[in-house]
Amino acid sequence: MALVVAQEVPTSSSMAVPHGPAGVGEARHRMRTQLRSGGVAESVIDDAVLILSELLSNACKHGRPLGDALSGDGDVRAAWRVDPSGRLVVEVTDGGGPTRPAPATPSVTAHGGRGLNIITALADDWGVRDDIRGEVTVWVVVHDDVHDPDAGHRRDDFAARVTAPAVSQIPGLDFADAFEDMD
Repeated sequence: MALVVAQEVPTSSSMAVPHGPAGVGEARHRMRTQLRSGGVAESVIDDAVLILSELLSNACKHGRPLGDALSGDGDVRAAWRVDPSGRLVVEVTDGGGPTRPAPATPSVTAHGGRGLNIITALADDWGVRDDIRGEVTVWVVVHDDVHDPDAGHRRDDFAARVTAPAVSQIPGLDFADAFEDMD
């Protein structure tokens, strides 16, 4: 007789991450290990780890550390959980900042500004929660049901949500002019 032991994803995990790039790798590794041991589909884990990275990067770039620490000191808080219905939620909390988290419209040549657009493309839902202490939490529902057999399969509209604008829609970019001098 074989004994089968069901593994469960930890119902929650929370950790302090240094305000800066130093702790991002550790947070990603811990998340990957916990979700993998809980039987979450590898593609869902990949999305969750990318989302966690984007949220932590944004918190360190645009937000203050928690408490009274100065920028570069102190921590932000990373948390993730799979609730009883199988919904995977990732949250990052910082000490707030001068702007509200909102998707940007970066230029084609910009080196940043795509993080929340990537999250919008990968996640089922996301939002921002403020508290009275000035802390800001960005929460993301990575997947509504990690136990669904199709969990981890990209939605049909994924590519449409992450494509760049057509060259013809970019003002001031006219390739015909570039080739006129080549005659």
